[in-house]
Amino acid sequence: MPIPEEQSRTSGRSAMRCVRLLLGCTSAAELLGTVLAEGPGWITGEGSALYLLDPAGMLRLTASHGLPDWAHERYGLVDPAGELPAAMALRLRRPYLLGPEHTSVDYPNRNAGMGTGMVSVVTLPLMVDGRAIGVLALALAHRGTVPPRDLDVLETIAGACAHRLHHLLDHVSDDVDARREPPEAGPDPASAHPLLSLAVRAAGHGAFARDLVTGESYWDAAAFAVAGRPVSADGAAPELERIVHPEDLPDVQAALAEALASGGRYRIGYRVLRRGGEVARVEESGEVMLDVHGRPVRIAGLLADVDHRGERPAGPRHDPAGARTALLLSLTRALSRAVTVRDVTAAVTDVARPAFGAASIVLDLVDEGRLLPVSHTVYGGPRRAELTRLADLSEGVMQHSPARSAPLFSEPGGRPRSADDPAAWAVLPLVASGRQVGSCLITFAAERVFSREDRTLYSAFAGILAQSLERARLYDTHHHRAGELQRAMLPRSLPRLPGIASAARYLPSTEGMQVGGDWYDLLKLPDGRIGLVIGDVQGHNAEATAVMGQLRSGLRAYATDGHDPAATLARTSRLLAELDTELFATCLYLTLDPADGSLTAARAGHPAPVRIAADATAVELELPGGPPLGVDPAQSYPLATGRLAGGETLLAYTDGLVEDREEDYDESVQRMLGGLELWARQTGPGRVGPMPALERLADLLTLNVTERRSRPDDVALLLLHRMPSLP
Repeated sequence: MPIPEEQSRTSGRSAMRCVRLLLGCTSAAELLGTVLAEGPGWITGEGSALYLLDPAGMLRLTASHGLPDWAHERYGLVDPAGELPAAMALRLRRPYLLGPEHTSVDYPNRNAGMGTGMVSVVTLPLMVDGRAIGVLALALAHRGTVPPRDLDVLETIAGACAHRLHHLLDHVSDDVDARREPPEAGPDPASAHPLLSLAVRAAGHGAFARDLVTGESYWDAAAFAVAGRPVSADGAAPELERIVHPEDLPDVQAALAEALASGGRYRIGYRVLRRGGEVARVEESGEVMLDVHGRPVRIAGLLADVDHRGERPAGPRHDPAGARTALLLSLTRALSRAVTVRDVTAAVTDVARPAFGAASIVLDLVDEGRLLPVSHTVYGGPRRAELTRLADLSEGVMQHSPARSAPLFSEPGGRPRSADDPAAWAVLPLVASGRQVGSCLITFAAERVFSREDRTLYSAFAGILAQSLERARLYDTHHHRAGELQRAMLPRSLPRLPGIASAARYLPSTEGMQVGGDWYDLLKLPDGRIGLVIGDVQGHNAEATAVMGQLRSGLRAYATDGHDPAATLARTSRLLAELDTELFATCLYLTLDPADGSLTAARAGHPAPVRIAADATAVELELPGGPPLGVDPAQSYPLATGRLAGGETLLAYTDGLVEDREEDYDESVQRMLGGLELWARQTGPGRVGPMPALERLADLLTLNVTERRSRPDDVALLLLHRMPSLP
């Protein structure tokens, strides 16, 4: 469960946004502050620190948050050969975790206001090209092992910090004596700069970076020298088509598409066209950096002057036909993984646009005989104005594509154009199963001539894109209808109850039909009590949803007839056994008297509810249970009693909220309990129950689920808070 560092942090901030902001930071302190302010909510902030290796090889505390004065003195300088967590992470070259049972003794967060045993601490090495430059230490709201999903997020953030720090170290002044005095937190890490930049220059390398979100590309002065081009005023790199030899361009595009589709490191050799007609050989070694969702956001690397080194670069094959085929195969693989229309547009944006060297791509779909835009993607510039121009252009040229089966190409001298128009563009009619499904407009910032081979490539790409869009649109339609069926089976709203605040959430599975059998209900019972129901029918298909609807109706009828929770579950189990299905279901049913807080409950193979007490502790209620519904219709269920005090909250949920294929179930539950406790402490006594706070808690509980790469199970949760006193 993600937990905010402060109430102003909203659930919509993602790790992707954090990485993007990190790449624009200008200091170590700003980097750490961005991680704490914009990173996942389960990074608590207290006891977090950033260390950098100084020229003597020691880890020096450069930025921190929530560390007491004594910790700055004791841990301001860390020996990499020691046993402190920062040293261990540096030596192991991987994250090093301290559980909450150790943090109060071994790590300086014990006086940071977090409470003993409340957090874990992870230290992450900051690595660039296999070389460590420092360590990032973060306090987490996890009670135990950090799940692989969260660890991936942390390593992505650490990687972004490392690359940004490396960039900052490499771009400060060489005049160390002219630099201002370092802050008290530690010396300026730029002291390592002269050796780094000297080594790069000595190797005949130039550095480059490309932001795949904005489309901005930059070279340092050495990269311009390698390519034999004058340095631009702002460091902006020239377009690929202007420098790469025409015979090698297809190879470069194919290699780039493959790297963008898979991420990670790549290497490609090619010839460049220098000023004066000289041809030189270079080797490009780079890395495609992915965000936490697996989408490419940045490319960074080095350009090497191979002729200067007297070596021969790897590739290219000088086989343009084979290279275009490889490019088309890479694009096909990227589109074949797309499931929804949104996935298709992401593949076009992330892979096709950079590989083609396009300035923008517009996708339109045919809807009731009209072309409607589904994706306008553009690099850089004033985005709103650029999108408006693209919309105007696409409306003019793309309307002609339904009447043609062949693409339209615009080239230099072929038409008059204004200064705002693209230098070149291609309009691709998208035809699948013999009918027009849409159009694709690809624009280019530089003038270009489309050869016969280029036109063949774009035509083939149009066919693959059309098939992907048609398949994705059918999937989206199917999913929408399934979602409507699911929503019809769930309550439209929760009833307003005196002295009670409530909130609920439902998330469908992302696999199969994306429907399932999870349900919840909040009942007003005839005797003035309140009934809370949550259940989970086996399976994620239409049958599970139909069975869920029958069980919900049956259980509601038994409950409103006055049966206690144990008798209600026994009758519902017999009902399920009599239905023509082999499915079973888990269920929790409890009743609450708002006047005195008395509880009665029964459980049929379902996760126990969680009580969040007024002192911010979160524990599972000890409820004896029976088998799932429908397994043994003759089985009775034990009835448990208890009390919910004023100011306390109950959380009932289905296992999809915590279940993860990459993590032990009990560890997931413990992590959620730790997050609930931390959230309750930060929210403060008396503020957990009011509706805005309860709704925020429901959002926070589901946020971590929505950020998973896949969600194999649907999720339902119901929060019930008893006010301290009746109105």
